[in-house]
Amino acid sequence: MVLMLMRLILFALALGLTFISFQAYNQKGGKRLESAFIGFAFISMGVALTNISMQITKGVVYFNIAETVPFIVGFSMLYLSLYR
Repeated sequence: MVLMLMRLILFALALGLTFISFQAYNQKGGKRLESAFIGFAFISMGVALTNISMQITKGVVYFNIAETVPFIVGFSMLYLSLYR
């Protein structure tokens, strides 16, 4: 029960960051904010997939790969936004 609550809090924080970065991109524009928004969106997607796959499957390799890819894309986009 505690783990489920912690995962829900993690997902809410990820969605909050995504929403805030979207607002910043909408108001100011720019490639850096666009990359940050896309990065946070993919990280949120990774968190959601992790939560779903933990409940549905236990250790299936394909689901582990599917939940890792959004994190790779998300952190790459954040890196790109900070690098610019």
